[in-house]
Amino acid sequence: MVRAYIMVKTAAGKSEDLLERTRGLDGIEEAHIVAGKYDIIVEVTAEEVYDVLHSVATSIRDLDGVADTRTYITLE
Repeated sequence: MVRAYIMVKTAAGKSEDLLERTRGLDGIEEAHIVAGKYDIIVEVTAEEVYDVLHSVATSIRDLDGVADTRTYITLE
């Protein structure tokens, strides 16, 4: 099992809407609005690293209002 954290930067005023849409995606364990350089942090679990990257590329990055993402895969 692979666990990753995805930092999501949103367009102005889109954080709350994106938070709800993100929480409904497959593989998402948790998602929260945060303060800092990024607006939302998402915890993802998947069987393989490819599945995590595929989720980011197709599910999160394609949502309207997502400006940027950074993915951090855990090593433990």
